[in-house]
Amino acid sequence: MRQARRLSETGVRVQALVKRHLAGVREESAMLRPLLQFVTEDDRVMEVVRPVPSTRRQPFGDGDNVHVSYDPADPRIVVVHGRQRLGPERAFMAGGTLVVLLSVTLFVVVIAGR
Repeated sequence: MRQARRLSETGVRVQALVKRHLAGVREESAMLRPLLQFVTEDDRVMEVVRPVPSTRRQPFGDGDNVHVSYDPADPRIVVVHGRQRLGPERAFMAGGTLVVLLSVTLFVVVIAGR
């Protein structure tokens, strides 16, 4: 999440074309993780696989245009604007924090009981 926020704020923002990934991939999975094609500031054409699959609410269609931010030092690292899945990521982080707190509590109870 930290890297996605950094790229959203400081990365180079461009428009990318969604393309079907056909190289030896089944039809269904080709649109789950499509290619994003964009041109960098130094006129290189980049094609990167979408880091997060499409969802039912926000599917990626072949030929769609999306806004992405990329890292100028490594244009293969991209963030698609408006497609972040912050809910599940925050829930996972909260669950991890809860597990750590329960572990520390149990550790303190066991040590105090001796």
